Amino acid sequence: MYYLPEPPYFLMIAGFLVSLTSGAAFGATLKQIVQNWSSDRISSMSSQLPTVSLVVPFIGITIGVYFFLAAGLEVFGFPGLIAYIVALPLTLFLGILIWRQLGSMLTLAEKEGFAAIDIDSWR
Repeated sequence: MYYLPEPPYFLMIAGFLVSLTSGAAFGATLKQIVQNWSSDRISSMSSQLPTVSLVVPFIGITIGVYFFLAAGLEVFGFPGLIAYIVALPLTLFLGILIWRQLGSMLTLAEKEGFAAIDIDSWR
């Protein structure tokens, strides 16, 4: 019989690495889209946001976070099925909130310029 270690540390590390690599791809793609948009002001930023090259890494981040969170809950003593059931709505809720926040920040940058979202200048 195949033995799985209790709790699933491998799944937690794998989820973290999936999120990390997908986040790097997401960041590079978003940087490229913003750079293209800032050099060509004619096209709308919001029309470029939901592209496949941006959505796929975001889904990868979300899946990695889901497995990381579920395995983390198992580490703290939750039974396996309950950990995955609890992690799913939390991950989906946070993913939707982050995607909406990204959209609103890019819309703000499109309307008022990138100086409007400069966090370093806030006091």
